[in-house]
Amino acid sequence: MDRNDLIENTMLKISQLPDFKIREINDFADFLLQKIDDQILQEGIHELTSKSKVFSYLNEEEDLYSVNDLKERYK
Repeated sequence: MDRNDLIENTMLKISQLPDFKIREINDFADFLLQKIDDQILQEGIHELTSKSKVFSYLNEEEDLYSVNDLKERYK
């Protein structure tokens, strides 16, 4: 089933539902769209920060502590 057939089939089913169920579907669709928007925003922020040179000095900084500095190890 292609996208248009799936949309038509879904719309047909939705049209047969009572109003309160249609509102639930609308709320769920809003939730899904918001989730997609949040993911796009998060990926954009990740891309910007990964390409940023703001924290590049951390790559050149030597480690202050090593495993030998641990007093107790997790078992």
